[in-house]
Amino acid sequence: MAETVLARGSSALVVIDLQKGITARDVKPRPSSEVIANASRLAEAFRKGGMQVFLVRVNPSPPLGLRPETDGPGMSGPFPDGFDEIVPEMGPKEGDVVITKRQWGAFYGTELEMQLRRRGIRTIVLCGISTNVGVESTARYAYEAGFSQIFVEDAMAATSDEEHSFPLRTTFPRMGRIRSTDEVLRALGV
Repeated sequence: MAETVLARGSSALVVIDLQKGITARDVKPRPSSEVIANASRLAEAFRKGGMQVFLVRVNPSPPLGLRPETDGPGMSGPFPDGFDEIVPEMGPKEGDVVITKRQWGAFYGTELEMQLRRRGIRTIVLCGISTNVGVESTARYAYEAGFSQIFVEDAMAATSDEEHSFPLRTTFPRMGRIRSTDEVLRALGV
C-alpha cells in the first residue's frame, strides 16, 4: 500500500449526508454514532491544519428533483422537520462550506465542483452515509472530473454490510485509495 500523502493546500474533506434524517437510520457495518465520531475526528484535523471541510446534505424536497421510474423504492416526502440538519458533532464550523444537494451525488446541480476548483483542491477525502449511494455517486463524478480520492472506510456505512462492502471491494479501488480514519490522521500529522 502506497504511503498516504495529503497536500495541505490542495486536499479537502467532503462529508456526505451526516444529517439528522440520514443518521437516524440503522446502518452497517458500524452504527451512525461511530461514523459520526470518525468523521468528526477527520473534520477537526482538517480544520486544525487549515484545510477545507465540505459538509454535504441532501434535501430532496421541495423540489423532489428528478425521479425516473424504477423498480425499487425511492425517497419521497414529506420529510420531517430537521431532516436535512447536519448533526451537531459535525458542525458546521467557521470556514466550512455547506453544500445542499437534491440527488444522490454531491456534484450534480450543486456548486461543489466550482468551490473545489476555486480553492485549488485536487484531492478529496470522502466519508459519510451511505457508502453505496451518496458517497459512491459523488466518487464516480469526482473520478470522471479528475479528482484524486481517498475513501475513509471506517467513516462510512450503508443500509447493509453488503451495500457497504461492495463498492469498497470493487469500485473504490479503481477510483482512489481506501484508508482508515487513523491512516488519514497520520498522513495529516495528527
